[in-house]
Amino acid sequence: MKNSFETWLPKLVVAPAFVLGFAFIYGLMVWNGVLSFSASRMLPNYEWVGLAQYEKLWTMDRWWVALKNLGIFGVGYVGGSLAIGVLLAVLLDQKIRSEGALRTIYLYPMALSFVVTGTAWKWLLNPGLGIEKMVRDWGFPNFEFGWLVDTDMAIYCVVIAGIWQSAGFAMALFLAGLRGIDDSIIKAAQVDGASLPRIYWRIVLPALRPVFFSTLMVLSHLAIKSFDLVMALTAGGPGFATDVPATFMYTMSFSRGQIGLGAASATMMLATVAALVVPYLYSELRSKPHDR
Repeated sequence: MKNSFETWLPKLVVAPAFVLGFAFIYGLMVWNGVLSFSASRMLPNYEWVGLAQYEKLWTMDRWWVALKNLGIFGVGYVGGSLAIGVLLAVLLDQKIRSEGALRTIYLYPMALSFVVTGTAWKWLLNPGLGIEKMVRDWGFPNFEFGWLVDTDMAIYCVVIAGIWQSAGFAMALFLAGLRGIDDSIIKAAQVDGASLPRIYWRIVLPALRPVFFSTLMVLSHLAIKSFDLVMALTAGGPGFATDVPATFMYTMSFSRGQIGLGAASATMMLATVAALVVPYLYSELRSKPHDR
């Protein structure tokens, strides 16, 4: 009896949190899907309209702008974070002095929220307050850096801020992967006369494919659901030039009173995240029996 109680007690303690979490996460996902097929506007309305909300969504110019911006932000943010993260990890892997201090400095931005990052970069990129004003005060009156107020360039300000925050996170993952590689492999290649850049390019980096894939997955899902960074930095402006699907969904649902349309855009975001995560989970679960 005592053994049975000790076995079930942890499950009973965890059960309420599990049930509530399951209900609020997956239950609200289902509810959102139902709303996307309804005629909901200011308030939920369960009148079935089929794919009408999706048809309306894909005919809106603003939605296409949001998708274009997501593509630009996703490629720039993920690619830039990966490239800088790998470079920093390789440099720190050379057993340089003050490695701990440098690692902390590079990782520090990840400790901040995207709201703080967006606000800080909004000040830095503001033509009247930040980099442009500082350089002009140094004696270069013709210097211009007005990307934040340029409809064509504002999305790249979001990319810069995102890379600044996440490059250190990518560096930490790659550095851990580098430290897990057997030094004897590198020494053997050096004995054969291979240069250090060639060793990293041909031997070390290919061995980090699992780290690359995991980092890519994490950064990609952060890019898809990016909301707080965009809202803090540009609020989707100028106009809706920096809208992404997450800000589009928020605007439609809470500012324009188009709950059904916002739910449809949220469902499309969920489908995109699932398209990334499900194949990854499938490959991981499929590989486990072979690993044994």
